[in-house]
Amino acid sequence: MSEEQNKPAEAEVEQTEAVQDKSAQDKAADAGAGDRVAQLEAEVASLKDQLLRQMAEVENTRRRAQRDREDASKFAVSSFAKELVTVADNLRRALEAVPAEGRENDDVLKSLSVGVEATERQLISAFERAGIKKIDPTGELFDPNFHQVMFEIESTGKPAGTVVQVLQPGYTIHGRLLREAMVGVAKAGPHEMGGQHVDTKA
Repeated sequence: MSEEQNKPAEAEVEQTEAVQDKSAQDKAADAGAGDRVAQLEAEVASLKDQLLRQMAEVENTRRRAQRDREDASKFAVSSFAKELVTVADNLRRALEAVPAEGRENDDVLKSLSVGVEATERQLISAFERAGIKKIDPTGELFDPNFHQVMFEIESTGKPAGTVVQVLQPGYTIHGRLLREAMVGVAKAGPHEMGGQHVDTKA
């Protein structure tokens, strides 16, 4: 066979090889593009996760700041309120110091008592508006979170640890203790086995 007759066959072989090379290059390009897409998708997922975490952290910080502001506005007056509850104690003592017969027989004492009672009512109303509540635990079991035991009383007929006398009422402000109540509690008798003992020195 002549050299000229071989040329078309060689051309066909070269063309086939070129097509194969092109196909391999396309496949390689497609594989590279697929890898790049997967890489970009992973980056997008990572950035989205970071963004969601940052948004959650910002929201938590905002809520904490709001709670701190609310607490500050609620409890900023605590020291002032402590002073005022002492005033309430003194008003009550003044009223209790006036004997009932004295009020009936003496117009001056009666007028004074009425005025002090009105003042006490206004003060209590102001306390309620400010979230201040009085603790009068008479008949309740001793609670170390809200009561301070001053003494124990024997033969009260009450279960041991029951508050039988309140020397000074306590107060809370928005549910938080402002001043504990000073109380006397029932003491367990010798026949009360397993009765609750209250440590008055605590």
